[in-house]
Amino acid sequence: MISIHVQILLIILFWNSDCQIIPRIEECGLSCSQGIHCKSKPSSGLFNSFCHDAPASLSSMVLKSMKISTVMKCVQGSPCSLHLNIKGTLSLDENIRGLEICSLSLDTQQSQCTNVRFARKKSKMLNGKKVQVQFNCIEVNVAQHIYVTMKTVPNYCEVKLSQEYYVEDCRNSDVGKYIPACSAGKFDYNVDRARKIISVNVSNFLRDQDYYVRLCHKWFTCEDVGAFAVIKGKESLKSVSLKYSQLLPCLCIEGWLAVPDARRIQLCPFENDTKALWDNIVYNPVTQTLAWEPACPVLVTVNLCRLMKSNDHCEDIQNSSKNSPEKQVKYSRVDTHPRLCMKFTTKQGSWVECPFAHGEFPAWKMRTAAVAEQIQVFFTSQTKAQFSVLVCNRTQLASCESVGMHHSVSVGDSVSITMSQEMCGSTICIQGWRTDVDYSVPLQICDIHCGFRGQTYGDGNPAKAMTHRMKSAHSLH
Repeated sequence: MISIHVQILLIILFWNSDCQIIPRIEECGLSCSQGIHCKSKPSSGLFNSFCHDAPASLSSMVLKSMKISTVMKCVQGSPCSLHLNIKGTLSLDENIRGLEICSLSLDTQQSQCTNVRFARKKSKMLNGKKVQVQFNCIEVNVAQHIYVTMKTVPNYCEVKLSQEYYVEDCRNSDVGKYIPACSAGKFDYNVDRARKIISVNVSNFLRDQDYYVRLCHKWFTCEDVGAFAVIKGKESLKSVSLKYSQLLPCLCIEGWLAVPDARRIQLCPFENDTKALWDNIVYNPVTQTLAWEPACPVLVTVNLCRLMKSNDHCEDIQNSSKNSPEKQVKYSRVDTHPRLCMKFTTKQGSWVECPFAHGEFPAWKMRTAAVAEQIQVFFTSQTKAQFSVLVCNRTQLASCESVGMHHSVSVGDSVSITMSQEMCGSTICIQGWRTDVDYSVPLQICDIHCGFRGQTYGDGNPAKAMTHRMKSAHSLH
């Protein structure tokens, strides 16, 4: 665990880096202390790339304390640009004619080198004195990763300074405000749902500069959805049309200037369109596995539930709750009854999807018949199945407390349950469910009215003296 003091220090450091003001210059150049006249010229870096053994009299500490920072060159009428401000300290020596300063972009492998030469007469007079050299004419890009070296001329082995440096990015308020590459533009969009096209208009970006626009799915990064479109800087029309397959909460519009390390802006206008996320439910009849995989990252709790007909409420099935920020949710050995559904709960609310409601998979049925003081319960199913039955007292809409022993039944068989007169009433139910699967919906036949010995109807057959009402959201046939 990071201590509170360290966390506060990190926050202050990050805040300072984002809010740091970049020093301004109007001209770049070279300066040397001690009144020494020095001049610079571009170099390929090749002639000084091979080192020589240093004279015995030359200390390896002749070069000291290189410091790097960023400056912003702003000239009226022109865009601002970023430059490296490189400072180094050199102890003058008769064996040293000058310095070579090089920068290598670790992103693009491009290098820039400059030779710094001292006036010989003045430098000989100050032999052994320390001179500070400052050079700020190496232009860099936003967020560039730079490797800077400072060598003597001639290049003596083991007499060298080097340092890696990261240029500020667009999160720095000063850079974000004044550097053109950070002017990522502004979006206006229109959705044609019939043609599945998003039209994007872009404004407020650098003139005469190409601009890229794409659709992407935002996970940890924004993943491509098709090819990106190019808006040509020289064209007057600054709009593109992008096709999509489905409007999802993570579908975003992203745009950026066609320059290295350009800042990108994103617009995710469909964040509240979560309904499409719940459609991706798949059932495998071979493994009896019910699975759902989110098309977008979403904080959701998933439950299996039993749909109630009386109020369209879906009652959670015990031990079926799962959390899914981004990965697949699976339930093994699932009953394919039409009333078994999946419930998705987020901060915005709950949604229920019933994958077996359309009769595409076989559903089992429970029937009852009453003769005298007994109730016969039997099940029908197109597949082999095992069931359990009990008499229960429905204390609440979705709660039924057992008032007798469990009975096991197979498809095609029946079980007889003895009912006393006290057990007959509006709150007493016969409840049955599958026991050969891990997740099953319990069905109830309630409002039991019993007929006792000798009670018959006009046709002379024993009275089916029990009527029942199935508490179901779907016809049980």
